Amino acid sequence: MKFTAQQIAGILEGDVVGNPNAEVSKLSKIEEGFKGSLTFLANPKYKHYIYSTKASVTIVNKSFVPESAIETTLIKVDDAYLAFSKILEYYNSIKLNKVGIEQPAFISESSQYGEQVYIGAFSYIADNVKLGDNVKIFPNTYIGDNVVIGNNTIIFSGVRIYSDTVIGNNCVLNSGVIIGADGFGFAPNEAGGYNKIPQIGNVIIEDYVDIGAATTIDRATLGSTIIHEGVKLDNHIQIAHNVEIGKNTVIAAQTGIAGSTKIGEHCQIGGQVGIAGHIIIGNNVRIQAQSGIARNVKDDETLQGSPAIALTDYNKAYVHFKNLPKIVKNINDLEKNKWE
Repeated sequence: MKFTAQQIAGILEGDVVGNPNAEVSKLSKIEEGFKGSLTFLANPKYKHYIYSTKASVTIVNKSFVPESAIETTLIKVDDAYLAFSKILEYYNSIKLNKVGIEQPAFISESSQYGEQVYIGAFSYIADNVKLGDNVKIFPNTYIGDNVVIGNNTIIFSGVRIYSDTVIGNNCVLNSGVIIGADGFGFAPNEAGGYNKIPQIGNVIIEDYVDIGAATTIDRATLGSTIIHEGVKLDNHIQIAHNVEIGKNTVIAAQTGIAGSTKIGEHCQIGGQVGIAGHIIIGNNVRIQAQSGIARNVKDDETLQGSPAIALTDYNKAYVHFKNLPKIVKNINDLEKNKWE
């Protein structure tokens, strides 16, 4: 699909400097721009590229004034980075705007779906499923019994959603996500083995939640595993049974959260963090990558290390750790001198 500079400026409420009829059909980095592509300049470090870019149209801040001749048509806006993000969102919505039911796909007669839905080939929609308006389900997806999915939610290929899961509006589940598998519940028996504890709860995912590829969220033993509104989860995260994650918390890849832990709102958790079960983490907590959390954490703490300690204490201790060979040598020298 092609757009002119004037059409893009209309979407962004910007001003065209150059050819208003310049057409674009692709997006590009400014240093890799080519004819027919749209790019942007927000970081001054890349300013020199605007004089050599081959992109047909470039979004810039209103404050930008060329210092020499340029070939690209400019669209001047208040915030070039924010404007380009808006274009990316617009472009993505067009690209993903599929409608209809492809064949072969299985949809139970007891299931319901709203308007403008897309169900890709080889998808399986089980009994009593309810899909809202504009839901997009890409091919090879499994949706189990009694699942409810809200409006405008996108389920990419290869997702598995087990029975009784509830997913809100405007969510995105990337490929390989598994929602509602059994929690890791086993009880030792007298024979030295383990008896499986039935996991009969569910998973509730509220509105505007994004879940990265191959992330898994287990169903609760009883009650619900809950992911609250606005949570953003990276790829390859494990969330165990009965975990609760508060609004607008973000978690980076390869983090593991053990059962029944409660995480507050607006937390930022780095990659490869391990969080023990049955603890409470407060609001606005920041946990650095590869930390291990085995205790309750108060609001506004910033932690690092394994087991994690306050970030300022960790940094002070690490200075001494780096100097440990020198410190040990000094102690040995003192001990040696004491006996001479």
